[in-house]
Amino acid sequence: MNRRTIGAAAAAVILLAGPLAAESLDIPSSRWGISFGNSKNFTGLRFNFRDRGVERIRGVNVTFWTPRGRVSEEAVIDGLSLGLAPGGGTLRGVQVGWLGVGAAKGIRGLTFGLLGVGSGGSIKGITVGGLGVGADGDLAGITVGGLGIGADGNLSGINIGGLGIGADGDLVGINIGGLGVGASGDVRGINVGGLGLGSGGRLAGITVAGLGLGGATVSGLAVAGLGAGGERIRGIVAAGIAAGGKDVRGVLIAGAFTAVSKGGEFRGLAFSPVNWHRGSQFGLSVGVVNYAWTLKGLQVGLVNIVRSNPPGLRVLPVFNAGF
Repeated sequence: MNRRTIGAAAAAVILLAGPLAAESLDIPSSRWGISFGNSKNFTGLRFNFRDRGVERIRGVNVTFWTPRGRVSEEAVIDGLSLGLAPGGGTLRGVQVGWLGVGAAKGIRGLTFGLLGVGSGGSIKGITVGGLGVGADGDLAGITVGGLGIGADGNLSGINIGGLGIGADGDLVGINIGGLGVGASGDVRGINVGGLGLGSGGRLAGITVAGLGLGGATVSGLAVAGLGAGGERIRGIVAAGIAAGGKDVRGVLIAGAFTAVSKGGEFRGLAFSPVNWHRGSQFGLSVGVVNYAWTLKGLQVGLVNIVRSNPPGLRVLPVFNAGF
């Protein structure tokens, strides 16, 4: 090896010593261009096996595996993230993970994870998780989870979960769960649960459940294969077997019976073989057997019972009224 060759090799080592010490080879600049390795702040096309201590990346970020160690919530990756399992503090733009996508703080944009997508904060945009999608905060946009979708905060938009959808906050929009849909807060919009659907607050809009549905308040149009009910009902509730509540204003339709809890009040129309209202009824009930403690309205059926009526008028055929 001649002196010229040795000198060129030495110069190359000196030139590369800086980038290698910085864990990345960046061309033409340490801030922009093309980067190979663990560059911390970079704009352009970046390739790295596994991120560690990233602060801000803009452009195309291609990684092989999940970030190493604890990911700072302040780490932001803007643009296109690709890899088996890309991640960061906040991901914004387009994220594609052949296994999954994860973020410590939040995800914004178009996100696809073959197995799943998860965030320690919120997720907003169009999100598809082959098995599931979950957020410790709010989840908003168009979301599809092969098995399920869940949020510790509010869940809004268009949501389709192969098995179920759940939120610790409110659930708002169009929600379809293969088995069930539920929220600790309100459920509002168009909601379909293959088996059941429930709300710890208000269940409002158009609601359909294969077996049963319920909420503290049920309003709008609610239809269930077996049973439907709530403490308060405002709207139309129909069920294959039973429908009822305590404070009812609207229409109850059931294949077997409608019911109003003891001391409750019914205002509207009840249509069922048996209408059993253990409270005050204001309106019309139509069935084979109709029962009410007090009545300011009309019962039409084979047997009509008004408990508060005078003797001789408490049980009448064809119809009964409050006397």
